[in-house]
Amino acid sequence: MTLAAPRRNGTPPPTNILTMTPKVFLQVLPQVHEHLRHWTDLARAIPSPELRKQALASIADKTFHCEGGGTYGLLAGDRSQEAIRFIVAYQTISDYLDNLCDRSTSLDPDHFRLLHTSMRHALTPGAEPDDYYRLGDEQDDGGYLAALVRTCQVVLAGLPGYESVVPYLLELADYYCDLQVFKHVRQEDRVPLLQTWFDQHRKAWPPMAWYEFAASSGSTLGVFCLVAYACRKDCTARLARDIRDAYFPWVQGLHILLDYLIDQEEDRRGGDLNFCSFYLNRRELVARLSHFYRQADSSISVLPDRGFHRLVVRGLLGVYCSDKKIHGQKEVRIAARRLILLGGGSGVFFYLVAWLYRRVAAGDPRPATR
Repeated sequence: MTLAAPRRNGTPPPTNILTMTPKVFLQVLPQVHEHLRHWTDLARAIPSPELRKQALASIADKTFHCEGGGTYGLLAGDRSQEAIRFIVAYQTISDYLDNLCDRSTSLDPDHFRLLHTSMRHALTPGAEPDDYYRLGDEQDDGGYLAALVRTCQVVLAGLPGYESVVPYLLELADYYCDLQVFKHVRQEDRVPLLQTWFDQHRKAWPPMAWYEFAASSGSTLGVFCLVAYACRKDCTARLARDIRDAYFPWVQGLHILLDYLIDQEEDRRGGDLNFCSFYLNRRELVARLSHFYRQADSSISVLPDRGFHRLVVRGLLGVYCSDKKIHGQKEVRIAARRLILLGGGSGVFFYLVAWLYRRVAAGDPRPATR
């Protein structure tokens, strides 16, 4: 059953390309960049050279993650500025911790889990920040991570629909944090831990492979969508559940599988885990990503503002399939050509916009990374 659209709290979100594109460039991106300048200034003041290096790199290399996520601020009505503030802070935590774990020499799962408790605290107003670094060698960030956590908490504390969405925010955050722990431990332990983790959850979800479940856990889009709707006075627990069901696993899975698709050669050279490498061949890969796309397109049809969500799903195809790294990977290039056609004219339009934006306006920053 399709939900009735919630009463509007300000300007309705765009539901077609012609209205979305100018809003993204004129409304969303300037705010995202302003927030990132603030966090960059704080990162420059981090006392630990290594933590400072990773904080600055996570912003510089992954700006596109915040830019894309910031689009969800358009769902928040007259609280769009608050939503974007949260999205940038929360995504900055995610990207920073990913850098720290990728470059850690300890491979200690307890260290990784302690770092990622900050993401749960960020979703829990009133939670006291922990000493997130106490199990690592580098510990003095000058309050940088705690400031990011507090910013998220302050935004969420003032949202009228927070209580409706918080169970699903924490559920998605827990999936994300578990994934980050298991995929950063010793190389020989990663797949067994991820498979065991999947076995604990598989009965609750549609049939899929363990690496597809893991990919679905690695996106923050569901959190952003939930927070955007929590900005609206008539957000309900029913709506929150429908958002969770639409975004996990389908929209989030499509998002991260596309990310892994373009990173295959890079991950192969670096010896990193890549979930797309577990498909038997290109045909299976394209079939499964197509399945995630179709399921995502179907599942979002029950949501209010479904035109907006459809643009997001088609935008994922365009953004990732236009990435410059694809051109050096023949098999990936062929797969991308087939996938981009799934989005029809909208997908092709987003492909062209993303191609031009990265190569001309932004000096070719890469799409969001895990």
